[in-house]
Amino acid sequence: MQCLWPAGAAAQRIRQHARGAMLGLALGDALGATVEFMTPREIRALYGCHAQIRGGGWLRLPPGQVTDDTTMAFAVADTLLASPDPGPADFARAFDAWMRSKPVDIGNTVRRGVMRFRRTGEACVPPSDDAGNGATMRCAPIAIALLGAPPETIRRIALSQARVTHHNPLTDAATLFVVGMIQAGILGHGIRGVIALAHALVKAYPSFHFRAKPQSNPTGYIVDTMRVVLQSIDITDSFESALIDVVNRGGDADTTGAITGAILGAMYGESALPLHWLSALRPDVATHCRRYADGLCERGLWPFAL
Repeated sequence: MQCLWPAGAAAQRIRQHARGAMLGLALGDALGATVEFMTPREIRALYGCHAQIRGGGWLRLPPGQVTDDTTMAFAVADTLLASPDPGPADFARAFDAWMRSKPVDIGNTVRRGVMRFRRTGEACVPPSDDAGNGATMRCAPIAIALLGAPPETIRRIALSQARVTHHNPLTDAATLFVVGMIQAGILGHGIRGVIALAHALVKAYPSFHFRAKPQSNPTGYIVDTMRVVLQSIDITDSFESALIDVVNRGGDADTTGAITGAILGAMYGESALPLHWLSALRPDVATHCRRYADGLCERGLWPFAL
Protein backbone atom coordinates (compact mmCIF):
# COMPACT_ATOMS: atom_id res chain seq x y z
CA MET A 1 0.00 0.00 0.00
CA GLN A 2 1.28 3.47 -0.82
CA CYS A 3 2.15 5.74 2.13
CA LEU A 4 -0.64 8.25 2.67
CA TRP A 5 0.96 10.51 5.25
CA PRO A 6 0.48 14.23 4.64
CA ALA A 7 3.25 16.12 2.91
CA GLY A 8 5.07 19.37 3.61
CA ALA A 9 4.59 21.28 6.84
CA ALA A 10 1.99 18.85 8.18
CA ALA A 11 4.36 15.91 7.77
CA GLN A 12 7.17 17.83 9.44
CA ARG A 13 4.97 18.67 12.40
CA ILE A 14 3.93 15.04 12.83
CA ARG A 15 7.54 13.88 12.64
CA GLN A 16 8.64 16.48 15.21
CA HIS A 17 5.94 15.41 17.66
CA ALA A 18 6.58 11.71 17.05
CA ARG A 19 10.22 12.36 17.90
CA GLY A 20 9.00 14.19 20.99
CA ALA A 21 7.13 11.08 22.11
CA MET A 22 10.14 8.77 21.75
CA LEU A 23 12.63 11.24 23.22
CA GLY A 24 10.20 12.14 26.00
CA LEU A 25 9.89 8.48 26.92
CA ALA A 26 13.68 8.13 27.16
CA LEU A 27 14.11 11.38 29.11
CA GLY A 28 11.48 10.38 31.66
CA ASP A 29 13.04 6.94 31.97
CA ALA A 30 16.57 8.31 32.45
CA LEU A 31 15.43 10.96 34.93
CA GLY A 32 13.27 8.57 36.94
CA ALA A 33 15.74 5.68 37.04
CA THR A 34 17.93 7.57 39.52
CA VAL A 35 15.17 7.61 42.14
CA GLU A 36 13.38 4.36 41.32
CA PHE A 37 12.14 2.58 44.47
CA MET A 38 12.94 5.59 46.67
CA THR A 39 10.30 7.38 48.74
CA PRO A 40 9.69 11.11 48.32
CA ARG A 41 11.29 11.69 51.73
CA GLU A 42 14.41 9.78 50.70
CA ILE A 43 14.59 11.74 47.44
CA ARG A 44 14.34 15.06 49.28
CA ALA A 45 17.02 14.01 51.78
CA LEU A 46 19.46 13.05 49.01
CA TYR A 47 18.72 15.53 46.23
CA GLY A 48 16.32 18.15 47.51
CA CYS A 49 14.36 18.26 44.26
CA HIS A 50 15.64 15.69 41.78
CA ALA A 51 15.75 17.53 38.46
CA GLN A 52 18.94 16.38 36.72
CA ILE A 53 19.73 13.38 34.54
CA ARG A 54 22.61 12.07 36.60
CA GLY A 55 22.50 8.27 36.49
CA GLY A 56 23.10 6.21 39.60
CA GLY A 57 20.15 4.76 41.45
CA TRP A 58 19.82 1.14 42.47
CA LEU A 59 20.95 0.05 39.00
CA ARG A 60 24.07 2.27 39.22
CA LEU A 61 23.49 3.58 35.73
CA PRO A 62 25.88 5.88 33.89
CA PRO A 63 24.44 9.37 33.36
CA GLY A 64 21.96 9.40 30.50
CA GLN A 65 21.42 5.64 30.42
CA VAL A 66 17.89 4.26 30.12
CA THR A 67 16.22 1.12 31.43
CA ASP A 68 13.85 -1.53 30.14
CA ASP A 69 11.08 1.04 29.60
CA THR A 70 12.92 2.54 26.64
CA THR A 71 14.70 -0.52 25.31
CA MET A 72 11.48 -2.56 25.25
CA ALA A 73 9.86 0.29 23.32
CA PHE A 74 12.73 -0.03 20.84
CA ALA A 75 11.91 -3.76 20.53
CA VAL A 76 8.28 -2.87 19.80
CA ALA A 77 9.45 -0.36 17.18
CA ASP A 78 11.71 -2.94 15.53
CA THR A 79 8.74 -5.31 15.26
CA LEU A 80 6.50 -2.69 13.72
CA LEU A 81 9.17 -1.77 11.19
CA ALA A 82 9.80 -5.40 10.27
CA SER A 83 6.18 -6.48 9.77
CA PRO A 84 3.23 -4.67 8.18
CA ASP A 85 0.77 -6.43 10.48
CA PRO A 86 2.58 -7.88 13.52
CA GLY A 87 0.92 -10.36 15.82
CA PRO A 88 1.76 -11.68 19.28
CA ALA A 89 4.37 -14.13 17.99
CA ASP A 90 6.27 -11.31 16.27
CA PHE A 91 6.38 -9.29 19.48
CA ALA A 92 7.24 -12.37 21.54
CA ARG A 93 10.26 -13.09 19.35
CA ALA A 94 11.37 -9.47 19.64
CA PHE A 95 11.07 -9.52 23.43
CA ASP A 96 12.92 -12.82 23.57
CA ALA A 97 15.78 -11.31 21.54
CA TRP A 98 15.70 -8.23 23.77
CA MET A 99 15.99 -10.37 26.91
CA ARG A 100 18.86 -12.37 25.41
CA SER A 101 20.72 -9.08 24.89
CA LYS A 102 21.03 -8.84 28.71
CA PRO A 103 19.30 -5.51 29.35
CA VAL A 104 20.11 -3.61 32.52
CA ASP A 105 16.75 -4.49 34.09
CA ILE A 106 13.82 -6.83 33.45
CA GLY A 107 10.49 -6.67 35.28
CA ASN A 108 9.29 -9.87 36.91
CA THR A 109 6.07 -10.08 34.88
CA VAL A 110 7.96 -9.46 31.64
CA ARG A 111 10.50 -12.13 32.51
CA ARG A 112 7.78 -14.68 33.25
CA GLY A 113 6.01 -13.95 29.98
CA VAL A 114 9.13 -14.25 27.86
CA MET A 115 10.26 -17.42 29.66
CA ARG A 116 6.83 -18.93 29.10
CA PHE A 117 7.15 -18.20 25.37
CA ARG A 118 10.54 -19.91 25.33
CA ARG A 119 9.18 -23.01 27.08
CA THR A 120 5.86 -23.39 25.29
CA GLY A 121 6.01 -21.38 22.09
CA GLU A 122 2.75 -19.70 23.14
CA ALA A 123 2.99 -15.98 22.50
CA CYS A 124 0.18 -14.77 24.78
CA VAL A 125 -0.01 -15.26 28.51
CA PRO A 126 -3.38 -16.32 29.96
CA PRO A 127 -5.61 -13.80 31.76
CA SER A 128 -4.17 -12.86 35.14
CA ASP A 129 -4.81 -10.72 38.21
CA ASP A 130 -1.34 -9.22 37.69
CA ALA A 131 -2.18 -5.73 36.44
CA GLY A 132 1.36 -4.48 35.96
CA ASN A 133 2.53 -1.45 33.99
CA GLY A 134 5.09 -3.15 31.73
CA ALA A 135 2.86 -3.30 28.66
CA THR A 136 1.91 0.37 28.92
CA MET A 137 5.43 1.72 29.34
CA ARG A 138 6.50 0.45 25.90
CA CYS A 139 3.48 1.40 23.75
CA ALA A 140 4.63 4.72 22.24
CA PRO A 141 5.78 3.15 18.93
CA ILE A 142 2.28 1.70 18.46
CA ALA A 143 0.81 5.19 18.71
CA ILE A 144 3.18 6.59 16.08
CA ALA A 145 2.98 3.72 13.59
CA LEU A 146 -0.83 3.51 13.73
CA LEU A 147 -1.79 7.16 13.50
CA GLY A 148 -5.02 7.23 11.52
CA ALA A 149 -5.55 3.47 11.72
CA PRO A 150 -9.02 2.09 12.46
CA PRO A 151 -9.65 1.69 16.21
CA GLU A 152 -9.99 -2.07 15.87
CA THR A 153 -6.55 -2.27 14.24
CA ILE A 154 -4.97 -0.16 16.97
CA ARG A 155 -6.61 -2.32 19.62
CA ARG A 156 -5.50 -5.58 18.01
CA ILE A 157 -1.86 -4.61 17.55
CA ALA A 158 -1.53 -2.76 20.87
CA LEU A 159 -2.89 -5.74 22.76
CA SER A 160 -0.79 -8.17 20.71
CA GLN A 161 2.34 -6.61 22.21
CA ALA A 162 0.77 -6.21 25.64
CA ARG A 163 -0.40 -9.78 26.09
CA VAL A 164 2.95 -11.36 25.43
CA THR A 165 3.62 -10.46 29.07
CA HIS A 166 0.48 -8.85 30.57
CA HIS A 167 -3.14 -9.93 30.23
CA ASN A 168 -5.45 -7.99 32.51
CA PRO A 169 -8.38 -5.66 31.75
CA LEU A 170 -6.83 -2.75 33.66
CA THR A 171 -3.48 -3.08 31.87
CA ASP A 172 -5.27 -3.45 28.53
CA ALA A 173 -7.31 -0.30 29.17
CA ALA A 174 -4.36 1.79 30.31
CA THR A 175 -2.28 0.72 27.30
CA LEU A 176 -5.01 1.58 24.83
CA PHE A 177 -5.74 4.94 26.43
CA VAL A 178 -2.05 5.89 26.61
CA VAL A 179 -1.77 5.06 22.90
CA GLY A 180 -4.73 7.39 22.38
CA MET A 181 -3.18 10.15 24.49
CA ILE A 182 0.10 9.98 22.57
CA GLN A 183 -1.80 10.14 19.29
CA ALA A 184 -3.84 13.09 20.57
CA GLY A 185 -0.60 14.87 21.41
CA ILE A 186 0.95 14.20 18.01
CA LEU A 187 -2.20 15.36 16.24
CA GLY A 188 -2.27 18.69 18.07
CA HIS A 189 -5.29 18.08 20.32
CA GLY A 190 -3.42 19.62 23.24
CA ILE A 191 -3.91 19.17 26.94
CA ARG A 192 -7.70 19.21 26.58
CA GLY A 193 -7.58 16.22 24.28
CA VAL A 194 -5.25 14.33 26.60
CA ILE A 195 -7.29 15.06 29.73
CA ALA A 196 -10.52 14.20 27.92
CA LEU A 197 -9.10 10.74 27.29
CA ALA A 198 -8.00 10.53 30.92
CA HIS A 199 -11.58 11.19 32.02
CA ALA A 200 -12.84 8.61 29.52
CA LEU A 201 -10.50 6.05 31.10
CA VAL A 202 -11.86 6.90 34.54
CA LYS A 203 -15.43 6.64 33.30
CA ALA A 204 -14.76 3.16 31.92
CA TYR A 205 -12.64 2.06 34.91
CA PRO A 206 -13.31 4.23 38.00
CA SER A 207 -10.31 2.81 39.86
CA PHE A 208 -8.13 5.12 37.71
CA HIS A 209 -9.71 8.22 39.31
CA PHE A 210 -6.90 10.76 39.55
CA ARG A 211 -8.49 13.99 40.77
CA ALA A 212 -8.22 13.01 44.39
CA LYS A 213 -5.56 13.22 47.10
CA PRO A 214 -2.10 13.43 45.47
CA GLN A 215 -0.48 10.02 45.34
CA SER A 216 3.16 9.22 45.87
CA ASN A 217 5.45 6.19 45.97
CA PRO A 218 3.55 4.34 43.20
CA THR A 219 4.09 0.63 42.72
CA GLY A 220 4.20 -1.23 39.42
CA TYR A 221 0.42 -1.74 39.68
CA ILE A 222 -1.02 0.00 36.62
CA VAL A 223 -3.67 1.87 38.61
CA ASP A 224 -1.02 3.41 40.90
CA THR A 225 1.10 4.24 37.85
CA MET A 226 -1.65 5.93 35.87
CA ARG A 227 -3.00 7.92 38.82
CA VAL A 228 0.43 9.46 39.36
CA VAL A 229 1.01 10.05 35.64
CA LEU A 230 -2.37 11.72 35.16
CA GLN A 231 -2.08 13.80 38.30
CA SER A 232 1.28 15.16 37.18
CA ILE A 233 0.00 15.96 33.69
CA ASP A 234 -3.13 17.57 35.14
CA ILE A 235 -1.46 19.95 37.61
CA THR A 236 1.62 21.12 35.68
CA ASP A 237 2.08 23.46 32.74
CA SER A 238 5.20 22.20 30.96
CA PHE A 239 7.02 19.04 29.95
CA GLU A 240 9.83 19.72 32.40
CA SER A 241 7.66 20.54 35.41
CA ALA A 242 5.52 17.45 34.86
CA LEU A 243 8.50 15.09 34.70
CA ILE A 244 10.09 16.65 37.77
CA ASP A 245 6.81 16.31 39.64
CA VAL A 246 6.19 12.69 38.68
CA VAL A 247 9.67 11.30 39.38
CA ASN A 248 9.92 13.10 42.73
CA ARG A 249 6.92 11.10 43.84
CA GLY A 250 9.29 8.12 43.91
CA GLY A 251 8.31 4.49 43.62
CA ASP A 252 8.39 3.08 40.09
CA ALA A 253 9.77 6.40 38.89
CA ASP A 254 11.43 5.27 35.67
CA THR A 255 8.10 3.96 34.38
CA THR A 256 5.95 6.87 35.58
CA GLY A 257 8.57 9.17 34.05
CA ALA A 258 8.62 7.23 30.78
CA ILE A 259 4.83 7.24 30.34
CA THR A 260 4.50 10.90 31.31
CA GLY A 261 7.39 11.79 29.00
CA ALA A 262 5.91 9.93 26.03
CA ILE A 263 2.51 11.59 26.39
CA LEU A 264 3.79 15.12 26.94
CA GLY A 265 6.67 14.72 24.49
CA ALA A 266 4.06 13.91 21.86
CA MET A 267 2.07 16.98 22.87
CA TYR A 268 4.93 19.49 23.04
CA GLY A 269 7.20 18.08 20.32
CA GLU A 270 10.96 17.67 20.14
CA SER A 271 11.68 21.40 19.87
CA ALA A 272 10.11 22.06 23.29
CA LEU A 273 12.07 19.41 25.19
CA PRO A 274 14.67 20.75 27.66
CA LEU A 275 18.04 21.03 25.95
CA HIS A 276 19.96 20.36 29.16
CA TRP A 277 18.18 17.01 29.45
CA LEU A 278 18.59 16.13 25.77
CA SER A 279 22.31 16.84 25.98
CA ALA A 280 22.56 14.59 29.06
CA LEU A 281 20.86 11.66 27.35
CA ARG A 282 23.25 9.07 25.92
CA PRO A 283 23.87 10.03 22.29
CA ASP A 284 23.09 6.55 20.98
CA VAL A 285 19.77 6.52 22.83
CA ALA A 286 18.81 9.92 21.42
CA THR A 287 19.79 8.79 17.93
CA HIS A 288 17.71 5.63 18.23
CA CYS A 289 14.69 7.62 19.44
CA ARG A 290 14.83 9.95 16.44
CA ARG A 291 15.45 7.17 13.92
CA TYR A 292 12.64 5.03 15.28
CA ALA A 293 10.24 7.97 15.26
CA ASP A 294 11.14 8.82 11.66
CA GLY A 295 10.92 5.19 10.55
CA LEU A 296 7.57 4.67 12.23
CA CYS A 297 6.23 7.81 10.59
CA GLU A 298 7.36 6.54 7.20
CA ARG A 299 5.76 3.18 7.97
CA GLY A 300 2.35 4.87 8.38
CA LEU A 301 0.01 3.29 5.86
CA TRP A 302 -3.35 4.59 7.02
CA PRO A 303 -5.54 7.25 5.39
CA PHE A 304 -4.85 10.38 7.35
CA ALA A 305 -7.09 13.32 8.25
CA LEU A 306 -5.70 16.44 9.94
